[in-house]
Amino acid sequence: MANEERQQPLRLGSIAPNFKAETTKGPIDFHEFIGDKWVVLFSHPEDYTPVCTTELGAFAKLEPEFTKRGVKLIGLSANTIDSHDGWIKDINEISGSNLNFPIIGDKERKVAYAYDMLDYQDTTNVDSKGIAFTIRSVFIIDPKKTIRLILSYPASTGRNTAEVLRVVDSLQTGDKHRITTPINWVPGDDVIVHPSVNNEQAKELFPDFKIVKPYLRFTPLPKEKTTAA
Repeated sequence: MANEERQQPLRLGSIAPNFKAETTKGPIDFHEFIGDKWVVLFSHPEDYTPVCTTELGAFAKLEPEFTKRGVKLIGLSANTIDSHDGWIKDINEISGSNLNFPIIGDKERKVAYAYDMLDYQDTTNVDSKGIAFTIRSVFIIDPKKTIRLILSYPASTGRNTAEVLRVVDSLQTGDKHRITTPINWVPGDDVIVHPSVNNEQAKELFPDFKIVKPYLRFTPLPKEKTTAA
């Protein structure tokens, strides 16, 4: 492994590597799985562990909100499908959830290597053979198969599912309108007019926009037009 070349790291804007894998919902081709949806691909270190159990339960409970936004969830760890299947029963029991999204069984770590999900920081985060577990990675991938967000958490720190959903909202809103979102933005808050939009264009697009500084212009989002049934 020491002489093995590491692949080029994935960047925002990279095309998500395709792969075939076994999951708790059957075999998948990842790009076919994405289809015309957004996807949140996230890894956890190990089945039947405390932090991971709380995380998967939280993702399962929030899945309906992701679904409303056209987002699929898919998990991964270097465990077998049988292990995942047994552990899902514990997750549902402990969290009161009904976990429906697939979890990839990446025992040989093929996907983990392709997505650089391995732990190079915590030397104790290894299996019985001394091989690194997957860390808590999150990839948000859009329908064009483009990676839009990458997050990496250490094994000791559970993620925030609401933050993942918030980023999805921000990305989808920015794709729909010519805006960016400020710190701590949540849907319903004012947004920022994109720097590529000049003031004349902004008047057309965002009649209620306000100039705080020439480079900082806030606006409420235009109300969606509804058509009579």
